[in-house]
Amino acid sequence: MHKRRVILLTISAVTAASAAGIPLHAFGALQKIDPKDAQAVSLAYTDETTTVDKKKFPKHDNTQTCSNCQFYQTAQEAGTIAPCTIFGGKGVAAKGWCSAWVKKAG
Repeated sequence: MHKRRVILLTISAVTAASAAGIPLHAFGALQKIDPKDAQAVSLAYTDETTTVDKKKFPKHDNTQTCSNCQFYQTAQEAGTIAPCTIFGGKGVAAKGWCSAWVKKAG
């Protein structure tokens, strides 16, 4: 239940900022999420999708990356790191993955 609450609060805060027309990177330099961060651990975030535990996440596919997830925003560092709404706008690796991955529309 705690993990769900953190995700919902994060999405709410980011949505409010977006609705106000404030880009997430306007809050300062992009800080990359540490894979050892409690929220990152709870969502099994990894910087490289090919390292995901197939036994733990049997539906995972190596084509699922942060860069093709709906929560990933425009890359800011030559296509390698971009803010993620799930992680409160912290940067994630384009080739990363977490259990909150949802295919980007379009």
